[in-house]
Amino acid sequence: MIERYTRPEMGRIWSEHAKYEAWLSVEIAVSEALARRGRVPADAMARIRARARVDIDRILEIQQRVKHEMIALLTSLEEQLGADSRFVHIGLTTNDVWDTATALQLCAAADLLIAGQERLRRALGTLALRHKDTLVVGRTHGVHAEPTSFGLKVAVWYVEAGRNVERLRRAREVVAVGKLSGAVGQFAHLDPDVEDEVCGALGLASEPVSTQVVQRDRHAEFMTALAVVAASLEKIALEVRGLQRTEVLEAQEPFGEGQKGSSAMPHKRNPELSERVCGLARLVRTNALAALENVALWHERDISHSSVERVILPDSTIVLDYLLDLTTFIVEGLEVDPARMAENLEKSHGLVYSQRVLLKLTDAGLPRQVAYEIVQRNAMQAWRERRSFLELLSRDAAVTDKVSPAELKTCFDPGWYLRNVDAIFRRAGLMPR
Repeated sequence: MIERYTRPEMGRIWSEHAKYEAWLSVEIAVSEALARRGRVPADAMARIRARARVDIDRILEIQQRVKHEMIALLTSLEEQLGADSRFVHIGLTTNDVWDTATALQLCAAADLLIAGQERLRRALGTLALRHKDTLVVGRTHGVHAEPTSFGLKVAVWYVEAGRNVERLRRAREVVAVGKLSGAVGQFAHLDPDVEDEVCGALGLASEPVSTQVVQRDRHAEFMTALAVVAASLEKIALEVRGLQRTEVLEAQEPFGEGQKGSSAMPHKRNPELSERVCGLARLVRTNALAALENVALWHERDISHSSVERVILPDSTIVLDYLLDLTTFIVEGLEVDPARMAENLEKSHGLVYSQRVLLKLTDAGLPRQVAYEIVQRNAMQAWRERRSFLELLSRDAAVTDKVSPAELKTCFDPGWYLRNVDAIFRRAGLMPR
């Protein structure tokens, strides 16, 4: 992933040096397990532990010649360890080390993503509570529907963010798996108990049955979980973009002192952060599709998945880490305009209260479809003539024969639509029950 979208801590997990450090940690753990079984002499193990290190420059130099990353590491270790190097990589194939080390990297990446998702959820909870009673018009199909609470909009995101925390935790568990079962997975050169011991020491589970690789349905599940999280972030960003439109302007993303929105138009304040979230979320979704393509491999393995994973595993975790941080920044700095929300609520001349009028008429005894036609007729006239919906209803004998003016007026109280917000917030875990 390009530096622009790479935060340092996540970037370090996927550096070449970190990759070889993870490989070496697997190699050392296997040698340690074999030393405990007497297969590696204790004095040799002590020397291996003291001398083995990742010399990244030398590894990359060797790799240019041998064209094989694992052999480059082993050759470098041989130069460091001399005769003791024969006690490293015993009974292993490249993917025993590679897949087990990749699991370590994915777990470390998942831990950062979980922390980022939890931070976003806290920010959403704060914003939701701050605007629990802030009235805003609800929109369906982009059209004014009924009044709602802006905090309720955010509470939807808060609860979804909680589900995404759990998705990331499950995803981490699914990929926290190693294998040391050899070239085709039959444990010909190491016993299963070595795999169990080494994986346990590394904080991983053992793949119950493997081929030469850990099965890629695990990585596909991990990547699809990341795609769902990214889609949720896009959902938030898309709403911010819609609310920042000039015609709406109910909320705006942060805009720093000295920031510019357009090279041509000085007045512009664009929702470019939210647009960036929407754009990069597409990348995470696309990478999930590539991970699904990696599930089916020839026989005990081929290498078609490897080149793909070199791109999609680092890129998706790096980008999602960036998106979680960026979305949190947007949420924490979101500029909400309750006055503008109140102004927009009145723009439809009171039409947003049509359902309450409909229900009032049916409560008074009118058949529902008759009441619906009366209310719709007046609503269409109000919109067409830009007149008060309440005023037109008050002059319609079909309405006033059933409902008094005072009763009719109660239908136009926006506070009615907040009467159950506290109950919803309690259900969402945002308020004590």
